[in-house]
Formats: sequence, C-alpha cells, structure tokens
Amino acid sequence: MGCSDWVVLVVFWCLLLPNVDQKQCYDLNLDSWFFVMTSAGKQGKTYIGFLGALSIGIGGMVGGGIFAVLGEAVSLAHLSTSLAFIIAGSVAILTAFAYARLSVAFPGRGGTVLFIDRGFGNNLASGSLNLMLWLSYLVTIALYANAFASYALTFFHDSGSPFLRHLLTSGAILLPTFINLTNASFVSRSETVIVLFKLLLLLVIIGFSLPAVGVVSVLPTDLSQLPSIVTAGMVIFVAYEGFELIANASDDVRNPGKTLPAAFFSSVLIVIMLYVIIGYVTVGAVPEQQLLHAKDYALAVAARPSLGETGFTIVSIAALLATFSAINATIYGNARLGYFLARDGELPEVFDRQLWNEPVTGVLVTAFISLFIANTLDISSISVIASASFLLVFTLVNASAVKLTKEIHGRCWIHVLGAVFCGMSLSVLLVHAALSDFRAILVFVTFIVFSFLFEWVYGKNARGHFLGRPYVKEKS
Repeated sequence: MGCSDWVVLVVFWCLLLPNVDQKQCYDLNLDSWFFVMTSAGKQGKTYIGFLGALSIGIGGMVGGGIFAVLGEAVSLAHLSTSLAFIIAGSVAILTAFAYARLSVAFPGRGGTVLFIDRGFGNNLASGSLNLMLWLSYLVTIALYANAFASYALTFFHDSGSPFLRHLLTSGAILLPTFINLTNASFVSRSETVIVLFKLLLLLVIIGFSLPAVGVVSVLPTDLSQLPSIVTAGMVIFVAYEGFELIANASDDVRNPGKTLPAAFFSSVLIVIMLYVIIGYVTVGAVPEQQLLHAKDYALAVAARPSLGETGFTIVSIAALLATFSAINATIYGNARLGYFLARDGELPEVFDRQLWNEPVTGVLVTAFISLFIANTLDISSISVIASASFLLVFTLVNASAVKLTKEIHGRCWIHVLGAVFCGMSLSVLLVHAALSDFRAILVFVTFIVFSFLFEWVYGKNARGHFLGRPYVKEKS
C-alpha cells in the first residue's frame, strides 16, 4: 500500500466518522474505539464492517507504544531494528490466529477474559490470569506516561531535572483521571482528530525520509548478534499489544466468520509493515549514537534529518497527543474491565459501583497504581514488564485455543506453535531482564504472586473455589 493509498483510506475514515455511533464505539475498550465504522441493521443494531474492525486493531496497536519503545529497539538491535519488529510481529500474527478463531466461536465483549475462562474454566488459574490482564494495562499506562514526559522534556531547558520528569509523568496520569471522572465524553470528541493526525504524521515522516535513506543492511553480519535482536523484539512486543481489542467488538461485527479473521491478520500485517519502515528510516537517517543519546524520544530525532527542527517539534507534539490520548482511553477501558471482573465476581464489589454513570473506584485505583509504577521505574523496565505481561496472557490464550481446537474449528499445530513461541519469547525476555534489569523481574513476579494470592484468598471466600477446583458458585 503506497502513501497515496494510505491518505485515501484516512480521508475515507474521516468521511465516515460523523456517522459513527460514538457511545457504542467508546464502549469497545481502550484506545481503539474511535476508529469503528458502522452500518445500521434492520433492528436498529449497529454493525461493524471489515474496515471498522481493521481500524480497531490498527488503532489499538499504533497508540503510544511506537513513540515509547523505538529507542529501546535501536539500543538492542541497532541496524537490525526492523528485523526485531518482524520477529515480534511474527509472534503477534500467530496469536492473532488464535484470537480470530476464538472470536468467531465465542463472540462477546469479554474478549481475552472470556477466552481464558472458556479454555481453563472458572478456577484459580483463569481468575489469576484475568487479574494479571487488568494489571498489564496499568503498566501500559505507566509506559505511556513515561513516554509523555520524555517528549515533553524536549520543550524545557532543564530537561534533566528529576523533579520535572516526575511532575510531567504524574500530570500525564492525573489529568486524564480527572477527565474520566468528570467528562469522559471529551475523549469521544477529541480522539478521532488526534489519531488521524498521528497516523498522517507517521506517513509524512516515512514519505519524506525514505527517499533520502541509503541502503541499510537489516540482517546481522554476525550470528552472535541474533540473540540481542530477538531480545529487542521481545522488549518492544508491547507495541503490538492492541490487536486483541478486535475481539471485544466481535458480537457487533457483520459476517464475523470472514470479517474477524481478515481484520485480525490485516491489522497486524499493516502495523508490521509500518513499524518495519519506521525502524528502517530511523536507523538509516540518524547516526546510532544520536539515537542512543535520545532514545526516549527517538522518533522525534528520526524526523529531524528530513524535516528539520520543525519536524522534531511536530513529532514531539504528536507524541504528547498520542501518549496522552492513549492514557486517557486506557484508564477508561481498564476501569471498565475492572467493572466487568467485579460484576463476574473476580474483583471486590466496590469495583462494581458507579457514580455519575462512571466506575469511579476503577478509575481511581487504576490511576493510583499507574502513578506508583510510572514514578518508581524507568521506561526500559516498564517496557519489559508490559511486554512480559502480555506475552504471558497471550501464551494462555493460545493454550486456550489448543484446548478448544475442535470447538473453534482451529488448527491445533498453529495454536501449539503460538503458545510455544509466546512462551519462548517470554523466557528470552525474562532472561534478558534477569541479567540487565532485575527490578523488572521482581515487579513482574510480584504481579503474578499478587494475582495468584488475591484470587486464592478472595475467590475462596467470595466464590467458594479452592486451588484448581471449579467454582462451587457459578457466575451470573
């Protein structure tokens, strides 16, 4: 797809968006709702077509992640940054196959939570993993907040001030929290413009930079470099988190048997191509030492050779808008995920309470934990934790697909491959973290232990389960 084709597609989205049912879009979860395009059914129900489902996946992935992790990829993969994105994308493609089959067989707003429950039953394992998913989104908020602060600091002379960084990081979470508590509909009026601006900007960077970039060998010259490149792919895997949000809209998709698989695969493939080109342009246009010196805002630096200081400033502003909007929508979505988990008995009933038609407890708890993570860990550690958390969740989703192969009419060997690759990727990432960033390992293990113990204690008392036995009390 050429640059002109992208522009036509984006303009097409703009023309259709005024007809979107914003309320339904907004309820799809996280930062992808704004792309949904619908058509009215005979009974007044709104349906999502292929372009709408495709856009949910693309919007979910191309959120704040690419602005946050590009520098991490370059620091580990160097000239082979594009190859690292391909490796991570390959794992995402295998997982997308599982999501596609599971979404067709079990349509509903539950998405990942529903698939894990279907595969493993309502027990300690599934309850713990569902809580782990909720915690994973808290880490992505912290990741986006750190990226926001990194790009915001480029506008200050005192860019090395720890106090200023903490202030900007905290503000990037507190302001969206206030918006979610007082005027959540603000997002529905602003997200469309922000995301379209962000995608157009990425295309402009590619369009101006690619012709000026010489030939760059993305393949390693020495096989000893391959482990570092694979590790880079796993560290930045969080940039592909988001395609799974298509599953949350599966019960509203028209002709799901064909639309859902096509949307899952197409969205991941398009994003892989986008990331690969961005990685290629970045390492080809800017000397590596400059990128490593400014790795927290590498994408802005990558725009400077072709677009000058104006390009640097515009990309920085786009990064602020992208990360802020991602935080805003993730707080919204995660608060509602907590609401659904509480409604199903997997979180305390206090998460089930609403004020002003908003899940206030979920919003406040989400903000508090995210603030703590964002202000105590650096962006490298948070990237590792976020990627590890989603790799763990995706391993179990692939495993669910293996167990349900006949029911979902899947291909067992592909689902096994997906589970194995996700598991191996997680192992590679944890080994890297153990050698270079042990704090990330401690936080990740703490998340797992907390999820397990919370589900064990709360689940036993609230729902009557013990260890691997099914719940005595069925969920309503």
